[in-house]
Amino acid sequence: MATAEFTKDLCTPALIVDLDIVNRNAQAMLDRFQKFGVQLRPHMKTHKTLDCADIMTGGSRRCIVVSTLAEASLYADNGYDDILYAYPLPFDKVERCAELSERLSLFHVLLDNRLALRELKKRPLKQGKVWRVWMKLDCDNGRVGVPHYDPASLQLAQEISETAGVELTGIYAHCGNTYGCKGEEQIKAVAQNTTTFTLQFMEKLKAAGMHSPKSSIGSTPSCSHPVPDMAMLSEVHPGNYVFYDVQQSLIGSCRLEDVAVRVLTRVIGHYPHRNQLLVDCGWTALSHDGGGRLPTGYCIIEGHPDLKLLSMTQEHGRVESISGKLDFSQFPLGSLLSLMPYHACATAMMHPVYFVHSKGKIIGTWKPTRGW
Repeated sequence: MATAEFTKDLCTPALIVDLDIVNRNAQAMLDRFQKFGVQLRPHMKTHKTLDCADIMTGGSRRCIVVSTLAEASLYADNGYDDILYAYPLPFDKVERCAELSERLSLFHVLLDNRLALRELKKRPLKQGKVWRVWMKLDCDNGRVGVPHYDPASLQLAQEISETAGVELTGIYAHCGNTYGCKGEEQIKAVAQNTTTFTLQFMEKLKAAGMHSPKSSIGSTPSCSHPVPDMAMLSEVHPGNYVFYDVQQSLIGSCRLEDVAVRVLTRVIGHYPHRNQLLVDCGWTALSHDGGGRLPTGYCIIEGHPDLKLLSMTQEHGRVESISGKLDFSQFPLGSLLSLMPYHACATAMMHPVYFVHSKGKIIGTWKPTRGW
């Protein structure tokens, strides 16, 4: 489909989005957690567009996660509310967070240390509002957060809840260690551990007199294959699932037919002496993630399992045959190839516009926000 007639006039490299697959992926996640009785708070970082956000929220324009204040501002400016800025509070952005907190009904920040809490105390909110704070808990992911087993985690939660002008709204954990999994069984094991650690921490909060905070975990793998205990959580916060990608298919989160995005590239050179094609897609149009993990290089070249994207420079890609001689007559200069990205989030970040198609036609464009 990706190199069909409707794509022939696009200027390459171009990111195309299959709207029908996006709708299917989004609805499946909404349905999954509605059955669990758990609030879905979808993450916007994969696409950073208004159009896709409307799909992921079912049109509610409420209850989303962002990773940049550029995203938060885009959504706030367009009628969204209940926005969680799920990034360790940057001290240079406290004033921008304060303005959003004062402007919206619900704007949440995230922290995992006392110094960040002190920064919030220095900037009390106006209009009688309080800072809504989620504490980041590290449930063995090893990136951000206070370790779940560390007594300092409970101490920080208590300090947040006892601080004037601040509310401990929830506990937030990212099970990013699911990205090291292969297959549903391993994904579910990590999802179970993260859920168990989070729920155990919630019991510690209750024992210490803190009864109201919410609990939220998430990653696309864990939320694609949730375990029953996740029904005891307040929320989940996956994001990549709306597009999926080759990486998610290798982990076991999805099938390749669930991947909604492609990068189109044109053949711009024939080099028989080294058995290679040159294409107009470099690392400014396709993520370098996944190099060495795929026999086909940095992506899957759709419809050509015998081809490999060997390397990329800024604006060029070198394609070769995995085995044997290339038949250059199959790939005339100017012909299109369709690349299925290893990592959709990083790839989408490189494109200023996405071309959206449905049922064999380009039906519109989505324009993502950029910056921080």
